[in-house]
Amino acid sequence: MTALIVIGVILFFFLFIILPLSIKIVREFQRLVVFRLGRMIGPKGPGMVFLIPIIDRPQWVDLREFYLEIPHQTSITKDNAPISIDFITFYKVVDPVQSVIAIQDFAGAALNIAATTLRSVVGDISLDDVLAKREEINQILRAKLDEITERWGVKVTNVEIREIIPPPAVQEAMTRQMSAERSRRAVVTEADGTKEAAVTVAEGDKQANILKAEGQRQAAILTAEGFALALKTVFEAAKGVDAKTMGLQYLEALKVLGASPSTKFVLPLEFTGLLKGIGGFADQAFGSDGQEQAATSG
Repeated sequence: MTALIVIGVILFFFLFIILPLSIKIVREFQRLVVFRLGRMIGPKGPGMVFLIPIIDRPQWVDLREFYLEIPHQTSITKDNAPISIDFITFYKVVDPVQSVIAIQDFAGAALNIAATTLRSVVGDISLDDVLAKREEINQILRAKLDEITERWGVKVTNVEIREIIPPPAVQEAMTRQMSAERSRRAVVTEADGTKEAAVTVAEGDKQANILKAEGQRQAAILTAEGFALALKTVFEAAKGVDAKTMGLQYLEALKVLGASPSTKFVLPLEFTGLLKGIGGFADQAFGSDGQEQAATSG
């Protein structure tokens, strides 16, 4: 009975005390830096890691990427303007051993290094460049911080400035400048619109005048062609008209004049000559008739 109790105590001690101290499960994004009797024997993992209880002391290291918020830091620019900046630093452990034995509190050290580095970088840049070249400042901060943290086995992957607060006087000046710039853009836009409208109207008038002139030219051509055709027709008809026909037309016109209630008539100068011609034609006609009657009587 005593032997069973002893065996049970030994099993309990082994299963619940010795075994948890001897076996560690290291996940893929973790490493276990092992110190044996105070000496570092290297990183272990991922997977199952066996340790010697009491002799081996493990130190867990996370290899995932982390971020560190740097609160607002007041810095003096190159042109002596105070400015407040806060940013975020992203970092990850690339050397588990150095991250354990080279630095005790990386977060605290990084916070102080970032603040001093920011003041150093901003002190070499004018206020206008700080406001306009945010991406360039990010790259400079990342390079300088990475140069310092490299010996700790930590790599700074990115730095992003979140907010830049200039002095109140500068903010007011920026507001006035922005308002003036917007007013200028509005005036320029309105002027461009007026110009484009005037050009469009002028272009429309030009096209209308061109079309109108073209229409008038075509109408004149058609009128001239019609007049020429009418003259040609009259000329062709006049070729077949003899003096007798013209005389009959004049007699018809005299008949119409005689039927008119007017007491004044305007006759052309050639009318007398025309009457003489008509009389001659009448004598010839009557003479021919007399000769024909005489010939018949004889």
